[in-house]
Amino acid sequence: MFEIQFDNQPERFLKKADSQLQKRLINKINSLAENPVPHDAKVIKERKDKTFRIRVGQYRILYVVFYEDNSILISKIDKREKVY
Repeated sequence: MFEIQFDNQPERFLKKADSQLQKRLINKINSLAENPVPHDAKVIKERKDKTFRIRVGQYRILYVVFYEDNSILISKIDKREKVY
């Protein structure tokens, strides 16, 4: 089981999001603890570290998996046009 950590931007985004969107995003993030790279995850090639993205409607969650620490860092959450 992986530990999930948040960067500053995702924490602020989740606090501002409406409750329904917040629930959907948190459910998807919590599912990463069991399976850090689900079948719908994609690798972001432009980044120097191996960053993955998952989709929740029109929103994207960018995260990095640290296998040696068994942790996941959620680095960014935003709409598609703003996240990249």
